Amino acid sequence: MEVIRHHRPAQSPEIDPSTLSNYQNFKVSQTFLDLDVLFDKKIVKGHVKYDLTVLNKDVEQVVLDTSFLTISAITINGTAASYKVHPRVEPLGSKLAIDIPEASGSSLALDIQFETTDKCTALQFLDKDATDGKKEPYLFCQCQAIHARSLFPCFDTPTIKSTYKLSAKSPLFVLMSGRPVKQEGDTYYFDQPVPIPSYLISIASGDLVKAEIGPRSDVYSEPIKIKECQWEFEQDMENFIQIAEKLIFEYEWLRFDSLILPSSFPYGGMEIPNLCQLTPTLICKDRSQVTVMAHELAHSWSGNLVTNCSWEHFWLNEGWTVYIERRIIEGIATAEAIKAGKKDPLAYGESMRQFSAIIGWSDLENSIKSMGENAEKYSSLVQDLKGGEDPDDSFSTVPYEKGFNLLFLIEQTVGGKKVFDKFIPHYFKKFRYGSLDTYQFMDELYDYFSDKTEELNSIDWDSWLYKPGMPTIKPAFDTTLADQCYYLADKWFTNIVHGTLKKHDFKEADIHSFEPNQSVVFLDTLISYNKHQDFKWKNHVDALELMEKIYTEYDTTLNAEVLFRWFVLQVTGEREEFLHRLGQWLGTVGRMKFVRPGYVLLNEVNHELAIHYFKKFESSYHPICRSMVKKDLGL
Repeated sequence: MEVIRHHRPAQSPEIDPSTLSNYQNFKVSQTFLDLDVLFDKKIVKGHVKYDLTVLNKDVEQVVLDTSFLTISAITINGTAASYKVHPRVEPLGSKLAIDIPEASGSSLALDIQFETTDKCTALQFLDKDATDGKKEPYLFCQCQAIHARSLFPCFDTPTIKSTYKLSAKSPLFVLMSGRPVKQEGDTYYFDQPVPIPSYLISIASGDLVKAEIGPRSDVYSEPIKIKECQWEFEQDMENFIQIAEKLIFEYEWLRFDSLILPSSFPYGGMEIPNLCQLTPTLICKDRSQVTVMAHELAHSWSGNLVTNCSWEHFWLNEGWTVYIERRIIEGIATAEAIKAGKKDPLAYGESMRQFSAIIGWSDLENSIKSMGENAEKYSSLVQDLKGGEDPDDSFSTVPYEKGFNLLFLIEQTVGGKKVFDKFIPHYFKKFRYGSLDTYQFMDELYDYFSDKTEELNSIDWDSWLYKPGMPTIKPAFDTTLADQCYYLADKWFTNIVHGTLKKHDFKEADIHSFEPNQSVVFLDTLISYNKHQDFKWKNHVDALELMEKIYTEYDTTLNAEVLFRWFVLQVTGEREEFLHRLGQWLGTVGRMKFVRPGYVLLNEVNHELAIHYFKKFESSYHPICRSMVKKDLGL
């Protein structure tokens, strides 16, 4: 039979279209980044030094990415170098073109003095009144995808990875994306001996303390929340690391420390090495959201050690990470089942993994639906950003869940977990410290499973990788843990459509035994009924009111995943009270997973109200979040 191979194109890894730099001409062996935090001016001053090896003897300039930076001086090998900051190209920023002096040789020590401006998209300065403790101002940083260039001049592409020596001067405690080395006065020093790309550079400074959550893990937060943060994570952290190590190989970063950020942090988590950044929405006092920590830990291998070469291949970071995250969930569940004396602990662990995948499939459906006309462009696994698009516009659930489902299909196709598990450490060792594209992944997969060529050829790669929309085939997930959620949702739906809804048919105990994720599936299923042509929740407000009276715990839950879906269900029914409750709640969270779809839903039901609440809370959102919601609302 003919062997179908997705061999690499002539240029592979593919050139990153989201950088203006000429990174292909250089190798970065070491980077020195020194920052000075000026809270009064809300800027950061600094200098960056690159040890570069010239790979192309004909190159005459070093071209770096910048965005709204002020450059004050540049030297190469100690000699002042001439440079030009080119006009801005939206959304990619401005080229910083630096002339290489003649007779500089193949080794360049490039040193740049710079400072940020008030248009910096990587940094958010918070006044003390905007923090939890209200005592000191706060600074945090978020560079993914292309925001590092607004913090310091760099080759802002995940293809370029470097070791770092980091330092920062600040009147308040400092954390950066490396191992703490020492503190001298108000200057803090860090070392990052594992090569990382620019988007993983980070700094945080504020009134911060730490608490131990494992033998190689601390959690940092403002003092007012530190005990809650410690309790939330201390039970699982080391178990997560050990399960991941058994699946892949030894954790390489020495420590896995975490920082719980203020509410304006726009993501659930960010996998900064040695400084995992997390949303405060995870602190829900029942440990039900610790799986986000498992996700960020998984990035220690998929994304941080082995990296997508550009944001067009982002699924290689996130699809793998979701896959590993669910294997960690499976491992924890299996261990708990053994402890509880369950009959078949391995089967229970697997059912938990697939239950998580069911939730992910629903999230994927909702995400693609919410894209509207953009789904044609942004719902394929391999993206096309060659028109100079902002990678932030392409970020969605697609690389996470569509990517996971492709890997889940590959696992089943080659013979199940026992067979696929041997490929996992091989893949991460092969590409460790490097960056790759989808075509390299494909070739490695086919090379490793050379005896499974026929089976791999049965996968419709063209549809999975390049076609928009949902996967054409839904996996036959194990619904053991989901069935009781489906049953309860169907009971409500059937009673409503048959006109036989009675209060005594339902009771508070219906959901008492539900794990939080089961409530997520129950509410997702109820929400999905609104897609039926002949059923709309706005025509059954009486049922929604009855639900509110019976399931009172949904009104008071601290679990943001559950509460958000409760709001969505009620707002879909156009209940005025819940429109305002959702609007007010969106002012207390900055996590885009909730903020963006929350405003989109409000906008569908009441455009003026959506604008009102966004304007009310706009200044509290991170610049990335603010920009994305403006696009969502057409502002």
